Amino acid sequence: MASIPLRLRDHSYDVLIGPGVRTSLAETIQRLGARRAVVVSARPEEWVPETGVETLLLPARDGEQDKTLATVEALCGEFVRFGLTRSDVVVSCGGGTTTDVVGLAAALYHRGVPVVHLPTTLLAQVDASVGGKTAVNLPAGKNLVGTYWQPSAVLCDTDYLSTLPRREMLNGLGEIARCHFIGAADLRGLSLEEQITASVTLKAGIVEKDERDTGLRHLLNYGHTLGHALEKATDFALRHGEAVAIGTVFAGRLAGALGRIDEARVEEHLDIVRHYGLPTALPLEAEPAALIDLMRHDKKAMTGLGFVLDGPKGAELVSDVPAQVVARVLDRMPRARTADLVGDAVPGASTTDVVQK
Repeated sequence: MASIPLRLRDHSYDVLIGPGVRTSLAETIQRLGARRAVVVSARPEEWVPETGVETLLLPARDGEQDKTLATVEALCGEFVRFGLTRSDVVVSCGGGTTTDVVGLAAALYHRGVPVVHLPTTLLAQVDASVGGKTAVNLPAGKNLVGTYWQPSAVLCDTDYLSTLPRREMLNGLGEIARCHFIGAADLRGLSLEEQITASVTLKAGIVEKDERDTGLRHLLNYGHTLGHALEKATDFALRHGEAVAIGTVFAGRLAGALGRIDEARVEEHLDIVRHYGLPTALPLEAEPAALIDLMRHDKKAMTGLGFVLDGPKGAELVSDVPAQVVARVLDRMPRARTADLVGDAVPGASTTDVVQK
């Protein structure tokens, strides 16, 4: 078992990683002094460990369809009916959308109650459950309403991952792949548990320096600006990690077009993403003009288009990137049908036959 500390000025917690760590939930709740718990789970009841206290179990669904303010309101209503107080605890059990929604509900209810995350997908373990970001979507875009609410503990039980379908594993590998360009060592030769630990260690170190996204934490959004736009443009037919993988390839191409990196480094973006068996081409139905419009709604876009891009000093946020350059890079990317992008992916292989542009 690995234990990754995350130490902030006003709040600290540990991320436990390894097989069976979910069984420490009751001990964690006891340490918090909570007398009651609400567990919001997108997984079968038998996946939820004992809490050791009076517990209300609420069913949830992973997926963008329930990542809404209406879901948050419904959860808070259940908290009221159960009589949850600020001295109690909320527990999430599920993927990244569940940790986002439950985290936001915990942050808003009574202006904040403790939350513990039991992430059950690779994506949630390497990224969504750690760092305190909570959010839901609006029709205009992804994660536009949210706040920062740090968990009291994160229990990344790797036993959960043995049940995941191949595509859900790839969803998490998209976040692992982008770590290569924001300060991680080459993770390709490591075991999955080691990759998770390295990814969480990198994120914890960044969050400790910049909890609220004022500078350094922007690095964690590598590949995400286009990634979020692709999710929206495909009505979430592309999963988050798949979209981030394509966004990572695009980020390399855009950095090359701006003269920030050489052609070998541009190609390295493609090689890394391909290694994990992730898609590298744009969906045929995603028009550059529509993608650019969606990217203008990105939270990093202050006065124009902004991207986290590789460069001579490493990755950094680059603001006011000319729209015509973005359009040109998008137009020159290979294209493929969405169904082909996600249909035959296997780690270590290219995912598609693409139309070169």
